[in-house]
Amino acid sequence: MRRRIVAANWKMNGSQELAKSLVGDVRKGIAALDNEAEVVIIPPALYVASVQQLLDGVAQVGVQNIAAWESGAYTGEISGKMAADVGCGYAVVGHSERRQLFGESDAVIAEKVGQGIAAGVQIILCVGETLTQREAGLAVEVVSAQLREALKDVSGEQWKQVVVAYEPVWAIGTGKTATSEDAQAVHQAMRSQLSEMGAPAQDMTLLYGGSVKPDNAKELFAQPDIDGGLIGGASLKASDFLAICKAI
Repeated sequence: MRRRIVAANWKMNGSQELAKSLVGDVRKGIAALDNEAEVVIIPPALYVASVQQLLDGVAQVGVQNIAAWESGAYTGEISGKMAADVGCGYAVVGHSERRQLFGESDAVIAEKVGQGIAAGVQIILCVGETLTQREAGLAVEVVSAQLREALKDVSGEQWKQVVVAYEPVWAIGTGKTATSEDAQAVHQAMRSQLSEMGAPAQDMTLLYGGSVKPDNAKELFAQPDIDGGLIGGASLKASDFLAICKAI
């Protein structure tokens, strides 16, 4: 059975004060949820310990990025093993901001996937097309290629550690959202591509991200191939994030 996941990507936002107020409210709300949603909070790495302590086990914690190497002279990097060592269950890999702003290639992302899997953390692999690519009718082609490259070395039981998040680049932080039908079409194509790669596609969790809000979450999550969301801006307001969690 597919897991239903709502993950909060705080990006480079936060403070000790925000963590205390936001996580305190989110924790109370999670405890009151009457569905089977698995909630994951993904703060900046500096706040992981604080968030873990404040959550007190009611939700998982993740990191926003991991290195393509296990260890070594890579100042500023965080390895998959380090993330696992401090109790992080998830790691985001391949977010479009990492691809665009930091020049991460599909080859680098594949290395990060491998490091995360070897460390025992769950990978949330982000894929998505730009507006230019969508307007050219290349959305499915682009996303499928990203899946093939990033997950080329995954096999067997390792697939259980992979979650895929479709985040159309043109919808991230813009207020624009793919229609539920458009998002479903890409998710269905992703499941087909994963199946072609030998993955247990029907059992894998596929998330949607890209300006998910309380007023569109229910319609998005009702689609047959959308199993939850990777939430950005709305995750910084407890009431909005909890409303999205309830929409599962």
